[in-house]
Amino acid sequence: MALADIVYVLRTGVAWRDVPASTIGCSGVTCWRRLRDWTEAGVWPRLHQLLLDELRAAGLLDLNDAAIDGSHVRALKGGTTSARRRSTEAGPAPSTT
Repeated sequence: MALADIVYVLRTGVAWRDVPASTIGCSGVTCWRRLRDWTEAGVWPRLHQLLLDELRAAGLLDLNDAAIDGSHVRALKGGTTSARRRSTEAGPAPSTT
């Protein structure tokens, strides 16, 4: 039941306190605790790998159409490194003046 609540929150963006416990089965606070505990236990990377393995074994995984998007991942204070960022450009941009 907690997994259904977690998926519900992730899909709808609703606050944990607003999770409809009567419909889903447990409170948002309980689900938030489960999410925290499962994250600390490393459940999500293992589940992801298991799903990829199952899809690969069934011939349903085609990485030719895959895209990686990290735009939803927060980088607090610019990330964890203080190193200077390298430019993605080959050289300086031409002057427009």
